[in-house]
Amino acid sequence: MLTDVHAHICDPVFDDDRGEVLKRAREACISSIIAVAETLNDSLKNLKLAEKHPEILPAAGLYPTILDIDQASSIENLIRDNQRRFVAIGEVGLDYWKVQDEDNRAIQREIFNRFIELGRKLDIPLNIHSRSAGHYVIDMLLEAGVKRALLHAFDGKASTTMPAVEEGYYFSIPPSVIRSRQKQKLVKKLPLKAILLETDSPVLGPASNQRNEPANLTVAMKAVAELKGIPEDEVKEVVIENCNRLFETHSG
Repeated sequence: MLTDVHAHICDPVFDDDRGEVLKRAREACISSIIAVAETLNDSLKNLKLAEKHPEILPAAGLYPTILDIDQASSIENLIRDNQRRFVAIGEVGLDYWKVQDEDNRAIQREIFNRFIELGRKLDIPLNIHSRSAGHYVIDMLLEAGVKRALLHAFDGKASTTMPAVEEGYYFSIPPSVIRSRQKQKLVKKLPLKAILLETDSPVLGPASNQRNEPANLTVAMKAVAELKGIPEDEVKEVVIENCNRLFETHSG
């Protein structure tokens, strides 16, 4: 059974029909969904959703454009207090597309470094946002000696991923790969052993103007198979192994 390794299932757009969304995911052979967070409230909501829906695996994090040291500290404390419940720290990272002022980027790096160190100390994987900052993120991870990391919806050049691949990091591919030449190049360059699948629901779906949901994970899987020229079953088998390796016993 597949795992959607990065989805905002706590998003209010799912509040009215979350149960149906999860049912469609199960029908698509998706047994678990890693629910990432953008705020402290998201992180708390993920814990509550995981109590109600066993297929939801909660994560806690602070979106990189939120330059709030105090909120970051509160999320760190929440993770420490619930370290056995959270399967990942995320989403966290850098966003140099929206944050262009160097002073603000320094705050962003400080917050990210704190989550990096927390992940290392607690041995919890990082679920990472790296928009327009891919090689900076990879450099920070390598310098810190991070061993367990997932870079979601990576938007950088495929060539910049190689040091991360060599270190054993993973890259998750969303359904939007079917309409993104950059993502297609990335899939072709990455070895299958470095690939995971995500939806980033409710965004990055097969169509840009429609709500995305975890059931669309199969769209990403089919695209990876076509781009690699290999059977879907092979992609499925390897990404399940990859997921088990990164998230250990938590994945489906």
